[in-house]
Order: sequence, then C-alpha cells, then structure tokens
Amino acid sequence: MMAKDSPKGIPAEEQVAGVEPYDGPAGGWGALKAVALAVRDQMGSSKDTRALLKMNQPTGFDCPGCAWPDPKKTSSFEFCENGAKAVTWEATTKRLDTDFFAQHSATSLWQWSDYQLEDAGRLTHPLAYDRDSDHFVPISWDEAFNRIGAGLRALDDPNQAEFYCSGRASNEAAFLYQLMVRAYGTNNFPDCSNMCHEGTSMGLPKSIGIGKGTVTLEDFDEADAIFCIGHNPGTNHPRMLSTLSNAARRGVPIVVANPMKERGLERFKSPQHPTEMLSPNSTQLASAYHQVRVGGDSAMLKGIMKALFEADAADLARGGAGLLDRPFIAEHTLGIDELRESIEALDWDTIVARAGLSKAAIESMAETYSKAERVIVCYGMGITQHANGTANVQELANLLLLRGNMGKPGAGICPLRGHSNVQGDRTVGITELPSEPVLARLDAYFGITSPRAHGHAAVEALQAMREGKSKACISLGGNLAVAMPDPDACFEAFRKLELSVNILTKFNRTCLLLAKETIVLPCLGRTELDEQAEGPQWITVEDSMSMVHASRGFLKPATVDLRSEPAIVAGMAKAALPDIDIPWDWLVADYDRIRDAIEAVFPDFRDFNVRVRQKGGFRLTVGASKRVWNTPSGKAHFIAHPLTGAVNEGGSLILTTIRSHDQYNTTIYGMNDRYRGITGRRDVIFAHVDDLAELGIAHGDMVDIEGAPGRSLTGYTVVAHEIARGSLAAYYPEANCLVPLDDHDRTSGTPSYKSVRVKMTRSRLTANAA
Repeated sequence: MMAKDSPKGIPAEEQVAGVEPYDGPAGGWGALKAVALAVRDQMGSSKDTRALLKMNQPTGFDCPGCAWPDPKKTSSFEFCENGAKAVTWEATTKRLDTDFFAQHSATSLWQWSDYQLEDAGRLTHPLAYDRDSDHFVPISWDEAFNRIGAGLRALDDPNQAEFYCSGRASNEAAFLYQLMVRAYGTNNFPDCSNMCHEGTSMGLPKSIGIGKGTVTLEDFDEADAIFCIGHNPGTNHPRMLSTLSNAARRGVPIVVANPMKERGLERFKSPQHPTEMLSPNSTQLASAYHQVRVGGDSAMLKGIMKALFEADAADLARGGAGLLDRPFIAEHTLGIDELRESIEALDWDTIVARAGLSKAAIESMAETYSKAERVIVCYGMGITQHANGTANVQELANLLLLRGNMGKPGAGICPLRGHSNVQGDRTVGITELPSEPVLARLDAYFGITSPRAHGHAAVEALQAMREGKSKACISLGGNLAVAMPDPDACFEAFRKLELSVNILTKFNRTCLLLAKETIVLPCLGRTELDEQAEGPQWITVEDSMSMVHASRGFLKPATVDLRSEPAIVAGMAKAALPDIDIPWDWLVADYDRIRDAIEAVFPDFRDFNVRVRQKGGFRLTVGASKRVWNTPSGKAHFIAHPLTGAVNEGGSLILTTIRSHDQYNTTIYGMNDRYRGITGRRDVIFAHVDDLAELGIAHGDMVDIEGAPGRSLTGYTVVAHEIARGSLAAYYPEANCLVPLDDHDRTSGTPSYKSVRVKMTRSRLTANAA
C-alpha cells in the first residue's frame, strides 16, 4: 500500500531525508509562516519591520524583488512572501563591519557557502583586498575612488574595461552609469538582461517593433484565456498569483505549459484575504496543465499553430469564416504564407516526439486558444534561456498574431521580467547595442562624444576577460561570476583582472575572485533614506508592463558611511574622467536633474518629473499595444523558424536549472524549497519516476550527472518528481557548471541554462564507498 503522503509512485519506506511532499496551496499559511521566520531571523524586534507596510505603496518603495506591476488600487499589504524576504534580507540588523573582516581572511571566506556569505549581513565601509594579509581592509571613499580612477586611466584602451549593471539599479543610477561609461569611451555593458530576457529584447522588435510586453495589468481583467508558458509565479513573481486567481474565479481558462508541476500554477490561497485563509478551500488556477519536455517548446508551439491551421481549414470547408483573424493579418502583418508553409511541412509524429505531449493535448491547447477572443500569453526564462530562445519568443508572437491578439484590450504578450528594474535599466541606456539617435542626443546634452562601436554583452565580456583582452570589471550590483554559466571559466576570468569593483549592499562570492586590485563599495538599499546635498531623494523604476513609478526609501541607513548608487557612480566618474566637464555633483545633489537629462535623451520620458509624481506614475509608449508596429515595414511580422530545441539522443536527458522557493536569482535566502517538498538541502536532482526505472536508479539514490566532457555534478540525491519524461531539473547556480560558456543563443547571447544535454548514472561516490 502507498503511504498517503508519498511522492507519486514512491513507497513510504523509500522516503529520503529532507524530501517530503508539500500538500498545501501556494501562498496560504505556509507563506505567512515563512514571512514571520524571515522577519525574526533578519530583523528581530527591529522597528524597521514597518518597511513591509510601505512596500509597493504609492508613497513607499518599490519591491527590490520581481518586476510585477502594482495595482492602481493598492491594499494595505502589497507584498508577497519573496518580496518580504528581499526586504528583510536588505533591512537586516546583521553587519559586516571592520571587526568581521579582521577576523576572517579571504581564504577562509571562500569556504563559506553563498548563503552564508550574504546571510552575514550588510556591508558598512568601502573595502580593499590586501594581498599581504589576505584580508579585506577598510579604506576611505576618497581612496576607493582614487584607486578605481587610477585603474581605469591605466588601461591602454577603454574597451579593456567591462561595466556590469544589475536590474536592481534605479533609472537614475543606471542613466548616470551609462553616461560615465560612454564618456569613458566604451559600450561594454554586460547586464542581467543578457542572461534572462535578451531573447525578448532581440526577438520581439523584429516581430512587433518593440522588445517589451504589450499588456497592462488591467488587460488581465478582460482576457478570455491566459496561457502560462515556462515560468513559475509561486516562486519568481508571487504577486502574479492574485491576478491569476482573480481570472480563474471568473471562469477564465488558464492553460499551463511547463516541464515541472509547480504549485504556484496549480492552486493558490491568498494570505491577504482573511476569509480565504480561514476557508479550507483554495483557488484552482490551471484549467489544463501540459508538461512539455525540457527543450520541447518550439515543437509545442508549432504544434498549436499546426492544429489551428488545420481547424481553420476545416471550418472554411464547412462554410465558416475560419479561425484566423484574416482582416487583422491582411492589414497589419507580413509573412503569413512563409509561416504556414513551414508549419505544414512538419509531421505530427515529429512534433509529438519533440514536445513530449500527445497530439490530443496539443490540439486541446489550440482549441482553447481559438475559442477565446482575447488571449494573453505569459512566459518566463523557460522560454528564453535556450540556444533557440529568441526563436521561441518569435513563435509566441506568431501564435498571437494569427488571431489578432496584439493591440486590443485583454490580449497580448507578457514577458515576465526578473529583477525589479531590469527593463528600466535597458530603457535608459544600459545596452551594448546603443542606437545612433540616443547617442546623438546624449552627446548633444552633455558635450561628449560617445563611442559608436558595439560593446560586449555578458558572454562576450567573460570571454574577453578570460583571454586577457579585458582587464577591468566594475559591477553595479549583482553577483556576475556566480550568475554566469561555466564557473571555472568565469572565476578564472575574474582572477586575471587588473581591477575588480563591486557595488553592493552585501558581500558575495564575486567579491572573493581576487584581482590585482579588488574593491568593494557598500551602497544604500532601496528601503533606505537617501539624503543628498539638496535634501532627501527618491528614485524611479520601470516594471515589466512599462509603468514608470517612484520609489521612496525611508529607513535609517544601515551605517552612516553608505552612499547611494548615483553618488558612487559620480564619485567614480570624477576620479576616472578628470578632464570631462560633466557636473556630477550637481546632478547627484537633486535627482530631478538626472530625470531632466533622461527626458532630454529619451523623449518618451516627456514631462518626466511631472508625470512620475502622479499616483502610480505613467506608462511608456508601447506602439504594439495600439497596433503601431515600429518595424522597417511598418507591419508586424510572422517569422518562420525550423524546428529547434534540445533533443534526447543516445540515452541522454535534458536538464533545466531552476530556482528554489528560498531564492531570488543568485541570492539564497535559505536551504528550503517548500512547494517542491525539499527541506534543508539543495543537492538534489528532480527526475521522472519512469526515467529512473529505465536507468535502474531509485528515488533517493546518489547519482552523477555528466554533461559535456569535463562537466559534472557528483554525489547528488535524485528525487522522483512530477516532471516531463526525458527531463531533469537541478538548482541554479549549483548546476551552472554543466553549461559551457559557449553554449548560448547565437542571436541574443543568452546562456542555455534551461536545456543541457546530460547523462545520469549511479554515483561513483556510492560505488567507491561500497
């Protein structure tokens, strides 16, 4: 007999330490408990816990986590579990002061886990690594800036420096940063977009004329169907669950395509609604859940379109009007014939084999799509982080265009961004591919001459560093070396540098990759009061639906020695560019002046300082939302692609990296993954029980994962899970070692974190022990 709480198909006697199914809904009492524990562990009885009540409020600060938009009518509690973790992580009472670094050498800190390094607390002073003592030592801000300036001026060519930007940087900080870098003389801007939604930024402009989503939050109230493909809202953007829950309660079908069963797409209980919390019931989200094989998205999407074309032809044969929106296609698009030919050339057996879904399942998705007048397609990095990620994005656009689901209320495409301002940073100039009109306006406003040559994206930057062509790297936030694939290559690249600078709230592993000169600069967090020469300042961010709004920190800074990101950028710029006549201090004294400059360089920010002071801010222009296609032809484009995606060959499985529920990007809040039933560990591989049976491996066995030659994870515990056949999953960033630096989308440069061909065997560690 099977135990009631056993994983599907797993006898109770085969249960594994730290692995126990979680039967609750997403949200619910589990989320409230997790928030309480995060507050207790990081903030104790500090009065700063009041920060949670100001998060995502019109007069408060923007969540430092995901980029899900704020509703026009906010409630008293506009935060989710992971947003609360992000705030407590930043507003922690723990400190990494001078005594901490006097007690711990860099060599000893290298042995700490990534979780331990960040859990140690907030940075308090500028630091420089002292090679003689093997310790980080405090230095003054002036000395830090002078060392950085000297290091940048010592380079033979500005293109020998890389300037990374995290998506948590504000519009104001990012704009000053790109100004400094272009005045310095390079467009080398590796940024976190390169690692997540670059396929969106590169692919959608060719399809619809803009590299952003077309929907607003209000469109979800008018949608007739919602497709959720390749994302996990319960962990990565939990506030989206309220939006999906509202749609589900009014009977909107929510069709999910995802390799793993994720609780945040199955059912939800809102912690913000007392009556729901006290009810034994939760809201069922997915009306249909299709476990597409890892790497099978291209086949699935082509299959949906093939089924739609066939149903359209059948309807026409019966005398109907057909299922395609022919007036829209004729007026607004080009390329339908090429798309149709490419789809019709595919046979169903190939589609089914590659997608890992039955023909009937794919046809049911097409039927739901065709019956709805207004459809929204939401997608995440499960679509973009493949070698064919850009093509995947364009296939989604193809599908939506077939029935005119662009540029009308309740319909459109919704890329789910990660960091809270990753889209805004790109909008205000953080890009290795700047346009000539933007550079011309920047040059005219500031009296500089920006470089025109294309710069480095993330993969190109790491390759240049590894080859010794780039000798300096300045990182405005983030944990670049850990976020990238192929840690051996990335760590080697950083250790070759002449200068490495990290601007952070907390210490992380990238800081420990010691260059000839290694400097760590502590900055204010989003929750903290930012006082400049002319009074308290506030910053702005852009959410994933192109809304720009203000964010006002109010907590007392962790220490008096912290500086804001704009002030740090200005300090570096003055030291590195003494002969460039830009009024850095004047700009930083009042951020309205930075916003005036943004408006001058980016006309879409017209009346920036006026409009952003309105409640909720304003939306940037998204032409495709109004059926204005900013493509060379003035039309939206169907773009035909061959069938692509990773394939199971020669006994291989396809592995995807995933984030745990106690994690945001590279930041590990804890060692649990509640919704997947994992407690106190991260050394697990998720696999389908039938794949395990074929390999002669049992749930709970220790296994080795072998990727490309020389790439492996050894001694991991395999967990039977509801995941598509032929697929595996392991945690990011631990599994990044399986992804070669050169394994990326050739169009977007995005690493293939989500489709790694591997083989799984019983662990040689077990064999050696036996």
